Amino acid sequence: MFRCEDASGHITYTRNGCPLDTSQALQSADNPTPGQGKPVPLAKTSKSQTSKSQSSKSDKSSSMQVLVTGEKQDGCGNRVIGSERRNAIIRQQVRSGMTQSDVESSLGKPDKVTTQDGQTRYQYTDTDGNRRQVTFDEGGCVKGKR
Repeated sequence: MFRCEDASGHITYTRNGCPLDTSQALQSADNPTPGQGKPVPLAKTSKSQTSKSQSSKSDKSSSMQVLVTGEKQDGCGNRVIGSERRNAIIRQQVRSGMTQSDVESSLGKPDKVTTQDGQTRYQYTDTDGNRRQVTFDEGGCVKGKR
């Protein structure tokens, strides 16, 4: 993991290296398994850094921002993420933008799968004979109703 700091003091962490106009340092990203019985220090700081950070903590706290340099892409534009996605799966609902694996987590394996012109359709039949159809685009994302 790389720790990048630009001239204005903004810090970002990335796996891909730092831009040329920033200082670069390797950062250990160790994640030990819990319950091994010994405490693990999060970071080593020198006394000069500690005293400087404590004295100017109130000055910097309002200007410090966290910048996310990478996030997981689901291939569907991340239209359904986080709690909205989890709640839809729990309630067995299908939302536009969900992936095929999201739909299978929600409704299970389909009873019938058909593919035509790059579009995939999952068909489900419940115990009462009611049918449900979910249509995916070429990228494997649930298509919205038009």
